[in-house]
Amino acid sequence: MRGGPRSRHHHRGRWHVHARVERFAEPSLLLLLRERPAHGYDLLERLPELIGEQRVEMGNLYRLLRGLEEEGLVASQWADGKRTYAITDSGLRLLDEWVDALRRALDRTNDFIKRYEERR
Repeated sequence: MRGGPRSRHHHRGRWHVHARVERFAEPSLLLLLRERPAHGYDLLERLPELIGEQRVEMGNLYRLLRGLEEEGLVASQWADGKRTYAITDSGLRLLDEWVDALRRALDRTNDFIKRYEERR
């Protein structure tokens, strides 16, 4: 039985919480493309290791890549019958901002956990 935000649900008398970073696929894709240009299937295979999900929907991946390309954060070209994606300079700057934001979130999370542990 589900209720409340997607990050938590109550089942069989127990809470199940998934601490998720929303929109984490975007910085993950940018990071993978910073490592090396890649085609969609390569990204589809590598993305779960960063976002912690078993399976990524191909349609969602390509929608995100198209959106990033429309914003000038990613560029693509056809080679050997495959579209290969690469991060742009603007994408690198956005990735830097994502890392700064994630560091701030990590600091807040660590402060939260520390406070929780002090009151135990």
